[in-house]
Amino acid sequence: MAAQPPGSPPGASDEPLDSRHESPEQRADRRWGDLLQEVRIAQTGAQIMFGFMLTVAFTPRFATLQGFDRGLYVAVVTCGAVATGTLIAPVGYHRVLAGRHLKSKMVTAVSRLVALGAALLALTVGGALLLLLRVAGLHAAAWLVAGLVMLWFGICWLVLPAVLLRRAQERTGPGVR
Repeated sequence: MAAQPPGSPPGASDEPLDSRHESPEQRADRRWGDLLQEVRIAQTGAQIMFGFMLTVAFTPRFATLQGFDRGLYVAVVTCGAVATGTLIAPVGYHRVLAGRHLKSKMVTAVSRLVALGAALLALTVGGALLLLLRVAGLHAAAWLVAGLVMLWFGICWLVLPAVLLRRAQERTGPGVR
């Protein structure tokens, strides 16, 4: 029988514990809580961005948008709506799956949705920035600035965590969690 986590009653779980002294259920609970904190941040950003983008259509300047810029606006608003829906999806998952002993699977699925939602939010921000700078008259610079911002998101959200993970795995082995 595996050692019990500190403070748990004897015989509380026959599951093996990991290096944090958590059972699989405790680990899923912790990961779910961590995930919800991440979602709260990303979801708020998506909702604010989406809300501001919706108001653009009701401004006098919007009537002057034509061709590419109008299409870009539609794409950005659509991407913002999908990002918002994707980042709200964990609520639905929890409502449908709560109490069915699927938390570990739910955490894995929702983690993927949150990653997709963050990517969609990045595209929304990049597209909105491109539109804003184009409307401000910086047509050529708009592409460069929006591209650099998207590159920065990629570095901050993907490259730097991957470098940190690689370095940790070099020191401790591939089991880093």
